[in-house]
Amino acid sequence: MRAPAWICLAATLTLAAPTLARAPHGKAGPADLSGDWTNYTVTPIERPAAFKGPTATPAEAAAFETSSVRDFDAAAIDTIGGRQSEWFEYGGPMIRLDGRIRTSIVVEPADGRLLYSAAGAARLEAAMQTRVSGFDNPEDRTSGERCLMGGSGASSVPMLPHWDNSHYQFVQTPGYLVIRVENGAAPRIIRTGVRGHLPASMRPLMGDSLGHWEGKTLVVETTNFNPADAYKSPQRVYISPEARIVERFTRLSPTAIRYAFTVEDPAVFARPWTGELLFTADKGKIYEFACHEGNYSLPGIMAGARHEEQLAAK
Repeated sequence: MRAPAWICLAATLTLAAPTLARAPHGKAGPADLSGDWTNYTVTPIERPAAFKGPTATPAEAAAFETSSVRDFDAAAIDTIGGRQSEWFEYGGPMIRLDGRIRTSIVVEPADGRLLYSAAGAARLEAAMQTRVSGFDNPEDRTSGERCLMGGSGASSVPMLPHWDNSHYQFVQTPGYLVIRVENGAAPRIIRTGVRGHLPASMRPLMGDSLGHWEGKTLVVETTNFNPADAYKSPQRVYISPEARIVERFTRLSPTAIRYAFTVEDPAVFARPWTGELLFTADKGKIYEFACHEGNYSLPGIMAGARHEEQLAAK
């Protein structure tokens, strides 16, 4: 039995490469995306220098999977909750799609790298600095510390792997795809078969997502992003409120969903970019993300900052 989400013990996962078995068909659309899934992977968002191209050999992948977990463990903070066995579940296989092992989530540009504009790089740096120095107001802290979201790209758009709790429940009904994220408090609700986004003044924390079917692929367009959840920690990704993201969910088999997304964000990136990863069937169930009930972090952060200010004044 898996532990509650806030303990974050590793789940029992189905990690084998997807088969080409016929994908199940649902009554709520041309294909059924319902189920429990994980995008747990060691493949990074951008291509590491260790790889010269978009794919890796099985031997290269095995070496990278081993070395990445070893390096992560070596860098972990040796305090309660700071080790892999106590909190994190970093690792997992590299992404395997179309019979090839991918060396990055980014597939376009072809070099597997994000091309930030000067203004976009400044926004990213400011967001990262706020995480370590923004203590003036509770509203300056991350959505995760405030228990509004999971505080990572796993619980937003695009849905990126996190160091813990990269587990999802998809519930598909006529008119909706609801995605419950273990690393987050609120479900993501995608409206299908309707047109017209919310007014620009309305900006849900996960943006406003509208979906339609193209064959057996669910295509989802998301706009109206909220600035409070722009930085997708722990990935070095920043998505501005002006962004437009198009996702494609394709059920490959009973145990796999291809997830592709394209980010159009001229305020941050010099050009659009596309990523692909795999959702694999998760044998475990996701649990409630108990956050507000035991959230001593936010008042502790504020109180600590005020104490340091008092010391500095003396």
